[in-house]
Amino acid sequence: MKIAMLARNANLYSHKRLKEAAEKRGHQLDIINTLRCYMNIASRRPEIYYNEQKLPVYDAVIPRIGASVTFYGLAVLRQFEMMGVFPLNESVAIGRSRDKLRSMQLLSRVGIGLPVTTFAHDPKQTEEVLKLAGGAPLVIKLLEGTQGIGVVLADTDRSAKSVVEAFRGANVNILVQEFIKEAGGTDIRALVVGGKVVAAMQRTGADDDFRSNLHRGGSAKQIKISPEERSTAIRSAKAMGLNVCGVDMLRANHGPVVMEVNSSPGLEGVENATGIDVAGRIIELLEKQAEPGKTKTKGTG
Repeated sequence: MKIAMLARNANLYSHKRLKEAAEKRGHQLDIINTLRCYMNIASRRPEIYYNEQKLPVYDAVIPRIGASVTFYGLAVLRQFEMMGVFPLNESVAIGRSRDKLRSMQLLSRVGIGLPVTTFAHDPKQTEEVLKLAGGAPLVIKLLEGTQGIGVVLADTDRSAKSVVEAFRGANVNILVQEFIKEAGGTDIRALVVGGKVVAAMQRTGADDDFRSNLHRGGSAKQIKISPEERSTAIRSAKAMGLNVCGVDMLRANHGPVVMEVNSSPGLEGVENATGIDVAGRIIELLEKQAEPGKTKTKGTG
């Protein structure tokens, strides 16, 4: 197979591992800088250019689109889809997962366990929003934040109100969520590939941080997840329409609750913690599923 990977940094662990896994299985994988692509949107003849040359037709495309370039990255991916190239994850599904509010609504619709989550536009409704979420301590999140950036823990109702009003004053959208104290600063990331959990790790935050992101100094170890957690991860991936994703869950007293579904999960933490060849499983999935023109939009966006 000829595989294109949309990625801005060819030297990231995840990208090198995917290239290595593809080549080990006899495929060609070209890493293409998403932002250097430009498109000819001609009737019935969609084309993509890169480094002043028209890209050849690929069998599959692996989108590793950073959150900061979501808009342009999805435009490029849609162009690949119009050319009949099979995407590892479809543009519509990635768009859903990048919108924290939309993804929460979709997960809620199919009965996935979630922390109590509230959202409002009018700063005058701050007190009602805090009350709906159950009162302090509360987690306040920027809708556009990633890797733990833009996430604040407010210990008191007064501090929560100040944070919400500050964010709203800056005209940014936020979610307010209950704080799952019993999780103890740890979460679970389950890697779903082709409707199966292929690896799972428990992440623990740094001593002085309630966030468990590895980018923020957290640590990870392999973990055996329960059947309910496995089912929650698989159903979450299906609700988003993602073939490959990382599902982040907390262990609440009433069962697993999903915090986020990541459409471009990093592989370094989970492969090092578990010793599982996740990159190989992803290439294996492409071998089974990639067919010209098989792209279809799942759902309504």
